[in-house]
Amino acid sequence: MRFNLPLISRRGVLGAGAAAAAAPVAFAQSALGGGGDATVAAPAGGTANNGPAINVSGAQTAPIPIAIAPFSDPSGNASQYGGQITGVLSDDLGHSGLFRPIDPTSFVPNSVVNGTPVWQNWNILGAQALVTGDVADLGGGQLRVEFRLWNVAQQRQVQGTAYTTTVDNWRRIAHIIGDVVYQQMIGEKGYFDSRVAYISEAGPVTSRIRRLAVMDYDGANNQFLTDGSSMALSPQYNPTRQQLAFVSFQSNTPRVYLFDLQTGAQRMLGSYGDQTIGPRFSPDGNSLLMSVSRNGGAAIVKVNLSGGDMVELTDSSSINVTPCYSPDGTQIVFNSDRDGNQQLFVMNADGSGVKRISFGAGRYAEPSWSPRGDLISYTFWGSDVGGFSIGVMAPDGSGERILSQGFLVESSTFCPNGRVIMFCRSTPTPDGHSSRLVTIGIDGFNERLVPTPSYASDPSWGPLLA
Repeated sequence: MRFNLPLISRRGVLGAGAAAAAAPVAFAQSALGGGGDATVAAPAGGTANNGPAINVSGAQTAPIPIAIAPFSDPSGNASQYGGQITGVLSDDLGHSGLFRPIDPTSFVPNSVVNGTPVWQNWNILGAQALVTGDVADLGGGQLRVEFRLWNVAQQRQVQGTAYTTTVDNWRRIAHIIGDVVYQQMIGEKGYFDSRVAYISEAGPVTSRIRRLAVMDYDGANNQFLTDGSSMALSPQYNPTRQQLAFVSFQSNTPRVYLFDLQTGAQRMLGSYGDQTIGPRFSPDGNSLLMSVSRNGGAAIVKVNLSGGDMVELTDSSSINVTPCYSPDGTQIVFNSDRDGNQQLFVMNADGSGVKRISFGAGRYAEPSWSPRGDLISYTFWGSDVGGFSIGVMAPDGSGERILSQGFLVESSTFCPNGRVIMFCRSTPTPDGHSSRLVTIGIDGFNERLVPTPSYASDPSWGPLLA
């Protein structure tokens, strides 16, 4: 059983896109009409450009109008895969909250001639950017997908790229194109070409079957990884390889297991105490944090995946759980009742320098550190809010704000660029409760349901695939 994705070949930049690709952030600024107060954004893993980038908060209040022309075949005729790719691309950009795809029924006919836009036809629609493309069936189950991104105001091509892939990989190509458009216009990497691990829940509330599953970030291409014979909980994506950590109740005792997404093999990660729960990978993917229960308490420990002794970072005189590394690996945020009730604490990666960062009138749990390093999300509950909340705060505890509330909201996880959070929302039903996954922007707007084939919980957003 294999879960690796088909290989995609990227044909590089087409035509005028070569020059424009060298200055993507400059186009992003022009698309919003300029503005002297915009900040410079550095794509993850890269360096900041010298020019201005879009102020993302501005795009959230006034999404960028973008036209996405239906992808045709190279002769200009309608294309099944072209239409599907266009639809997914439009959904990606629209769901981000930063773009407003223009209704294609308003497009003027014959507005792209010999591959070149008829500029006035797109200007009258208010489009600031335009995406065109075509899809060629190469035979043998292969597709060649070409797209171009245009600056309508400047009447020039910004990006042009072609991809060759298998027919069944068309949806991933759409996500990759969406990420390219996002990066060119926003100035930072997108998050569409990514997957989410979660727990699928089915059956009566008193005897739920909980299976490990993965899907595309938008709910497509769902795959069940375990058969439900043993309850699975708390999956976590390895940030550097195709691997998951999760808690399994095989032999009726919660233990941390590793699941290889390429081979389908799984193995238990040692037996370090009465129970092992709450796994989280280090940023380099080579070690794992988890909690080990002992004598009514729980200690946070670090385990090297290649072997070696367990390193205890806290003692078990209190309940210390749900640890999570900062993106640079120097600090760990966790939840502890050492001060009487559940609060959030930050410590150095070696367990030193423990500092409490939450002080609200309630309980805090399940912290998750943003890949950007600027925020920590958490679950909060207290009598004054009348239920549960998903909130964010700075790593020093300042700037605390609530993003969403409900009967039960929990298990927040950041997308790869830190702009969107996915979490679980449960609501009462006549026979128990429903459990669904939703996304929301870190500004607290644009909450959306993620479709899954069954009830779902415990999401973990994986890294970009490309």
